[in-house]
Amino acid sequence: MKDKDIIINNIVITNPNKIIFKNPTITKLDLVKYYQKVSERMLPFLNNRLISVIRLPDGYKGEKFFKKHLDNKNKGIGKKIINNDSNHKEDYYYIKNVEGLISEVQMNSYEFHIWGSTIDNINKPNMMVFDLDPDKNLDIDKLREGVKDLKKILDSLKLKSYLKTSGGKGYHVVVPINKKMSWQEFRNTSRNIALLMENKWPDKYTTNMRMKNRKGKIFIDWVRNTKSATSVAPYSIRLRKKCAVSMPIKWSELDKIKPDEITIEMAIKRLKRKNPWEDFFCK
Repeated sequence: MKDKDIIINNIVITNPNKIIFKNPTITKLDLVKYYQKVSERMLPFLNNRLISVIRLPDGYKGEKFFKKHLDNKNKGIGKKIINNDSNHKEDYYYIKNVEGLISEVQMNSYEFHIWGSTIDNINKPNMMVFDLDPDKNLDIDKLREGVKDLKKILDSLKLKSYLKTSGGKGYHVVVPINKKMSWQEFRNTSRNIALLMENKWPDKYTTNMRMKNRKGKIFIDWVRNTKSATSVAPYSIRLRKKCAVSMPIKWSELDKIKPDEITIEMAIKRLKRKNPWEDFFCK
């Protein structure tokens, strides 16, 4: 029997009982309700920031695909035309409000990635992200040590940083940038910070993305700090086995929470706590 459509935030949700994750069983409606509940915390990171999404139209039985160009005509979605590297115009898009967010989930977009700049100042990035990606055999204590080493460097540079789980293997350290920088300056700054870690502790960290160079080390991924590159948005789920959330956490929680530990149920419960990133957008 066909699922009965449901209306949430003025969006018609079709196939609400479609299974997106098998173990544990998570339906499309579960994910719609999750994004509805976290929208107040998540939207400040989505609003006016170009997005790319990962879609899963057929649920756990189907294939994922990446989408970065506009095909959603809901009024909660905005369009931005940008010249690409070949000087061709391309339609990118962004979410304006909760209706736009839910409309994307209705279109089977479940994982959200964001640019490092906003649409009103597209060439002045303001959100720097470091992804600490460990060798698969590395002990989690070593990974956490790496996060602490990075924070020490950022602190020494007077750069306030924020921590979140990746929903995968590593942690993400995010730095709001108030100084006006070009994309080239922004990229160079993040690269130099990563190189500083690599040079200071060459046996622990690498900036080389080749898998053979990561053995026993942590890859400090700074490359996402490049124009048109993206990083997973705070509060986004990850389309991986556990349906874990990329969740903002306090620095004091680093040693208590694993990178893929926070489920959508846990994330919703954590909304009752004080926001660990409440001053992220303060100047």
